[in-house]
Amino acid sequence: MKIAVVVTGGLHPSGLDQVVPAWLALFERLARSHEIHAFALRHLSEPQTYPLRGFTVHDLGRPSAPLGFARRAQEYALARALGEHGPFDVVHGFWADPAGQLAARAGRRLKIPSVVTCDSGEFVSVPSIKYGSQRTWRGRRAVQDACALASRVHVCSHFMAALAAARGIKATIIPLTSVTSRAATIKPPSRRSADAPFRLVQVASLSKVKNQRLLIDALRIVREKIDATLDLVGEDTLGGSLQQHTAAIGLAPHVTFHGFLQQDKVLDVLAGADLYVQSSLHEAAGVSVLEAAAAGVPAVGTQAGYVADWSPLKAMAVGDAIPESLADAILALHADGDRRRSMAAAARTFAIAHDATWAAAKFDEMYRSLKG
Repeated sequence: MKIAVVVTGGLHPSGLDQVVPAWLALFERLARSHEIHAFALRHLSEPQTYPLRGFTVHDLGRPSAPLGFARRAQEYALARALGEHGPFDVVHGFWADPAGQLAARAGRRLKIPSVVTCDSGEFVSVPSIKYGSQRTWRGRRAVQDACALASRVHVCSHFMAALAAARGIKATIIPLTSVTSRAATIKPPSRRSADAPFRLVQVASLSKVKNQRLLIDALRIVREKIDATLDLVGEDTLGGSLQQHTAAIGLAPHVTFHGFLQQDKVLDVLAGADLYVQSSLHEAAGVSVLEAAAAGVPAVGTQAGYVADWSPLKAMAVGDAIPESLADAILALHADGDRRRSMAAAARTFAIAHDATWAAAKFDEMYRSLKG
C-alpha cells in the first residue's frame, strides 16, 4: 500500500534532533512493507524532500499567508503535495489539530480512508495554563471536524479513549512507542545499594503542562526523609524559570537539568534511575513511561496516560496533583522495594510486548481493513 502520513514536524533530516522517536520507529517499520510518504506541515523554513529511515519526507516549509490564513495555506500546500506524489491508499494525520483535520479533509476530497491520531490535548481544557483544544472555539471545531471526517480515530491509551468516549468519539487503542525488540535482550541494571541516593527521573520538555514544578516541590519534601536526586531530561520552554525556582528552594545540588538529549543518551539516564515520576497536568499516553518501563524503571505520577491505565499493578497513580501527595507516593515506593520490583516487571512485560514492531503490525491491520 501507498500511505501518506501528515505531521506538524518531528522528522528532521538528521533523524536525531527535532524528531519524535515513536514516529520514526513506526514509519521505519511500516516502510518495510508499504511505501510511506510523510508530509510535514510546518517544520523546516524551506520546502524540501529527503529520505529518512526507509521512508520519504516531504517538508512543506512554512507557506506564506496573511494573518489568520496560515492553516488554509498549509491545506493548499498539502493538497498540492498529495497530488504530486500520489495517489495514496490511506492518509493518516498525527495530532488532530492541525495535521489530523487536514488529513481527514484530504481523505474526503480524494475519496480514500483517513486515520486521525489524537495523542495530545485534543479532549481537554486547562485554562490556567492556556492548554487543550477544548479551551477555544477554534480548537473544539478542529478536533470535532477531524474526528467526524476520519474513517478511524486512534488513541494510545485507555485513559485517552475514555476522554474521547465522553465526547461521543469511538477510538481504536494502539500504543505509539519508541521501544524496539532490542529492549527485550537488555537486562535491566541492578539498582544501587540502600545507602545510595534514590534517583528520580522524568523525560519531557520543560513546560507548564508537564508541570515539573510539582515534581521539584515534591522532591523538597522527599529530601526531608531520604537522600534523593532528580534528573530532568528535555528541552526548556520556560526560559530557565524552573532552574531559578530550584535554586531558590535550595535544591540546585540535587537536580540535574540535562536539556534535550538524543535517544541513546536518554536511555542511559533511564538506566541509572530508581523511579520515573510523571507530574503532568495532562498526558494523553506518555512514551517516556514506556521507555522507562522497558528499562526496568517503575513509574509513579499523576492520574493520566499510561500511569492511569496501569495503576495499581504496573504503576502508581496519585489522586491529587499536589506536592505532598506526590512526595508521599515516592516515599512509599522507596520504602517498598518489593512493590517497585513487581510494578517494574509487569510494566516491562507490557512495554516489550507492545513494542514498535507490534504497533506497526497493528497499524498495518488497520490500514488494510479500511482499504478493504
